[in-house]
Amino acid sequence: MGMVGGGADAFIGAVHRNAAALDQEIELVCGAFSSNPEKSKQTGQALYLDEQRVYDSWEQMIEKESRLPEGERMDFISIVTPNHLHFGPAKMALEHGFHVMSDKPLCFSLDEALELKELVDKTGLLFGLTHTYSGYPMVKEARNLIKQGRLGEIRKIYVEYPQGWLTDNIEKEGQKQASWRTDPSRSGKSGCMGDIGTHAAHLAEYVSGLAISNVCADLNKVVDGRELDDDGAVLLRFDNGASGVLIASQVAAGEENNLKLRVYGEKGGVEWNHTDANTLQLKWTDRPKEILRTGVNNEYLSEASRKNTRLPSGHPEGYLEAFANIYRNFAFAIRAVSAGEKPDLEIYDFPDVNDGVMGMTFIDKVVESTEKKNQWIKM
Repeated sequence: MGMVGGGADAFIGAVHRNAAALDQEIELVCGAFSSNPEKSKQTGQALYLDEQRVYDSWEQMIEKESRLPEGERMDFISIVTPNHLHFGPAKMALEHGFHVMSDKPLCFSLDEALELKELVDKTGLLFGLTHTYSGYPMVKEARNLIKQGRLGEIRKIYVEYPQGWLTDNIEKEGQKQASWRTDPSRSGKSGCMGDIGTHAAHLAEYVSGLAISNVCADLNKVVDGRELDDDGAVLLRFDNGASGVLIASQVAAGEENNLKLRVYGEKGGVEWNHTDANTLQLKWTDRPKEILRTGVNNEYLSEASRKNTRLPSGHPEGYLEAFANIYRNFAFAIRAVSAGEKPDLEIYDFPDVNDGVMGMTFIDKVVESTEKKNQWIKM
């Protein structure tokens, strides 16, 4: 793996590196960790990389790595930059024959997203996207139960993602993560909905197996002086006729990352909460509630759930492990493709460029709906 971004003072870069390394399937071999060459060099030294493979820019990295013999060059790049810097390295990497893993959202605009999808389709290369929450074993279990028809026809979906870290105007104090996420020139046309609303929308689609077909949105700028939305709610309509509600806020004072999903069908419902990620609740119309728990030894769970679990029941698996599932499964896919085989994406799945296009479409349409005074907009 080669990394773009993720210098010493960046939050998400270390998360990506730790997740990629967890299963010992991926080795970080090179990087362009900062737009400042000296900072990039310092990060490379701290990570004990060969100084010849710590680059001044991502352009230089992709160009020089592509000249190395097969088996020595990087196999894929991981992009961990702010949103406006996703497209350039992703495009160049694909054009030079490298697979791509990127932080979400896919890029800065829907036009960029569609161009990347066209390139992925043309080259046949793999493109992964770190919608982390799809990596949790009990999220996969919920998805499998619905896919099997255990809940019957899906009727209603609620998904909410409250955070409180932007309750104050900390971007004005120079807080790095807040500064770029609230800046339209770096984040894009949406703040909160682009940052965490896309996670919620992806989770709703991933678990239910349905696609969002229409949205009616109300995005808000709660904190004085903020240029992008920091709060919002969206009414959803899915392609089978089911309805839903999505709530995302970064000004819910006191909240951390309390992502929650509830899906209801004709026969029952499922509920998953990020603060108790190893538990899945099943609710039935004709019998008491069931509690399912993560664990490789819990044979009542689906194969997808157990094979994306590392530990026996009672040993909590969390955010890094879910993140690592996406990287590990991406590595398995690269190995399969390199050997001329078809990857097992039923069990070892990961979000891809199509999920990225959906996320960018979602951002576009919820912003449009808000600007048109909360009209229903077709996805």
